[in-house]
Amino acid sequence: MTPPPWSLTILTATAAVALSLAPALAQHAGHPAPATPTPTAKPPAPITMEELHRAGGVPRGWKFTLPPGDAKTGREIFAKLECNKCHEVKPDFPKSGGTGDVGPELTGMGAHHPAEYFAQSIVDPNAVILAGPGYVGADGRSIMPDYRDSLTFSELVDLVAYIKSLDGGAQGHHHHGTNAPQERTAGPYKVRVEYAEPGHAGPSHGTAPARRSGHLMVFVTDTTTGEPVPYVPVSAAIRSVETAPRTVRLRPMIGGSGFHYGADVTLPDDTVEITLTLGAAALKTMGAAAGRFGKPVTLSFDWE
Repeated sequence: MTPPPWSLTILTATAAVALSLAPALAQHAGHPAPATPTPTAKPPAPITMEELHRAGGVPRGWKFTLPPGDAKTGREIFAKLECNKCHEVKPDFPKSGGTGDVGPELTGMGAHHPAEYFAQSIVDPNAVILAGPGYVGADGRSIMPDYRDSLTFSELVDLVAYIKSLDGGAQGHHHHGTNAPQERTAGPYKVRVEYAEPGHAGPSHGTAPARRSGHLMVFVTDTTTGEPVPYVPVSAAIRSVETAPRTVRLRPMIGGSGFHYGADVTLPDDTVEITLTLGAAALKTMGAAAGRFGKPVTLSFDWE
């Protein structure tokens, strides 16, 4: 039986649609669906397009911040790229005896630079070139390879997370004058903690005399503007293995690195955690900031 004309029309249209979709389906075959982003801290308050343009295209105090990565995966990427041929990492990647003395040793390097600096060094090594043999080639450019075409963004984030994890561990923590800063974001705050051990002035006090006690410093900034947040009651609960827990009140201070909340206190060598509590702001907030600083925030920092 001859099919009716309208059925031939439908079959023809269906075949045409299938043929038009075939290249697109083939193009995406084998590509996994985009990964669901890992939930992070509470996002900042939205900004209007008018405010954005009035501020010059980016919010005041804006800075690109690399999202958190997975250090374990980053270690695997470090090995896959054979970064250890030029960069020694103790104890993960000892010198191989080949070209392991070409680049700087990365042991403990994570405490010396922000994550974004490491990311730039990986994808644009000529942005900052260190002087000296082993860093600069005959053409005046960095001898570090450019990995922008070798890594996905996710791999870059994880690799940087691994490098940032190389902060010296327990050795660097208890036997140096200053400890690696730690930073967290919670609510409207970005909080950075630094500690100068007894007998050292610390990074925020320039050439000040040596201290008889340690000095705990907490830098609190607004995640939206990047500006320091004053008039916030800040306390630190210090927990160690053998010493009884202790809570200290931090006072607003001005040091060589600017405004911070601080306290002269010596942390026990077996300190394992510092928990900060930021109370409601003790000053009136207006405009878009109204209510943002009205709730207490608690952050915990591992301290090993």
